[in-house]
Amino acid sequence: MSFSVDDARSHMLAMPKVTEETPFGPEVLVYKVLGKMFATLVFEDEVGRMNLKCDADRALELRDDHEAIIPGYHMNKKHWNTLVLDGSLSSVLVEELMAHSYDLVVKGMTKKLREELGK
Repeated sequence: MSFSVDDARSHMLAMPKVTEETPFGPEVLVYKVLGKMFATLVFEDEVGRMNLKCDADRALELRDDHEAIIPGYHMNKKHWNTLVLDGSLSSVLVEELMAHSYDLVVKGMTKKLREELGK
């Protein structure tokens, strides 16, 4: 079963304190946790593309292992990957990478903000 843009939106919006915004225009959905961006989602020509933050070493491994994971489009290539939602990535992997991105951003927050999230 392929992972759709709607699946991605639902999954991210179910995470604690996540908002969906459109600061770059209606074609780019931006997901933030307590005001800090952890994902973007673009839907074009039936295929979604999602930018997710990723540990630098793991980002390289994922790109080597999956054709549908490429350096982050319009992002810092060291810390961001773009996932092409063309059906080739498992939903388990996509969900895990969304959680990883969320967790990395939360980890960089102040203690007070992390406590607000119960982390």
